[in-house]
Amino acid sequence: MASVFLTGFPGFLGSELVARLLDRTALPIRCLVQDRYRDLAESRAAELADPDRVELHTGDITEDDLGLGNDYDDLRADAVEVYHLAAVYDLGVPRDVGMAVNVEGTRNVLDFADGIGDLRGFHYVSTCYVSGRHDGTFTHRDLDVGQSFNNHYEETKFLAEVEVQDRMDDGLPATIYRPAITVGDSKTGATQKYDGPYHVLGLLARQPRVAILPVFGDPGAYEVNVVPRNFVVDAIDHLSAREDACGEVYQLCDPNPPTVAEMVRAFGDALDKRVLAVPSSLGVSRFALESSPRLERALGVEPAALDYFVHPTSYTCENAARGLHGSEVRCPPFRSYVDELVEFYRSHPEISSDAMA
Repeated sequence: MASVFLTGFPGFLGSELVARLLDRTALPIRCLVQDRYRDLAESRAAELADPDRVELHTGDITEDDLGLGNDYDDLRADAVEVYHLAAVYDLGVPRDVGMAVNVEGTRNVLDFADGIGDLRGFHYVSTCYVSGRHDGTFTHRDLDVGQSFNNHYEETKFLAEVEVQDRMDDGLPATIYRPAITVGDSKTGATQKYDGPYHVLGLLARQPRVAILPVFGDPGAYEVNVVPRNFVVDAIDHLSAREDACGEVYQLCDPNPPTVAEMVRAFGDALDKRVLAVPSSLGVSRFALESSPRLERALGVEPAALDYFVHPTSYTCENAARGLHGSEVRCPPFRSYVDELVEFYRSHPEISSDAMA
């Protein structure tokens, strides 16, 4: 029986993508699930429209056989499409963990896909931030441009995409999707963890009506490219159904991203706060947070997140725009859904910034 094989369930993007795939295809969706997330996966699968077509298989992408043992060959024999979303989405990930999960894990899933005789497509979720700190515009045609990296997350996702593109050069029918910073749903605000821009949101939310925010450099000169989860999932669903998408790289980013100053104003307006920007030193601020876990916890700001408020890279999405032309899938402007993000944040204080790993 033909099937779709997917990693990254019940993660932030994977959970929603499985729901879209169930609507689009009659095939069973076979999900590789880590043992520690088995209960959560069963709960989320039960909430889907057609849970009987969602099969959960306990495994681990860091193992050569994906931890599937005797089921490995059977699952590979039936798979006609592979969606690889599993990764450590954590700016502070140690390099050895990032290498094991993001790089070696991707290589193992590629090996699985390479053994499929009639593979229709390998769909890989990368990130715009394979760009590292490239100073200038980074397009879907770019990958290795001699960039440095802010952290091991960026570096290991870059190395993982290198693996995928090498297999593409060897004939693997693959498509790569590079989301920008992914935040909650534009309609409901729903998210699975508070990281990235949520550090700024949280810092402002915990202050009085007049809030103070440290800023670095010129906040009007740097962009923060964020996209809502539903846009990313809808785009992957639409593009992965197109036969002519094979071999392409799509940057799923906001074509008109807010600057740091504009994002701060939008959060301030949604919170009904007046924000006073205080010029600060990035180096001193990072050192203070890294040296004092107590200060980091009190402010709710991850040191690695600070670099993205002086990020020198801009992203283009003309290839994605072409691929999505004629559909209803569009990236909404940040201002149009910031109220939903803030309302969800206020209503769900139990959610943390912890990554699934």
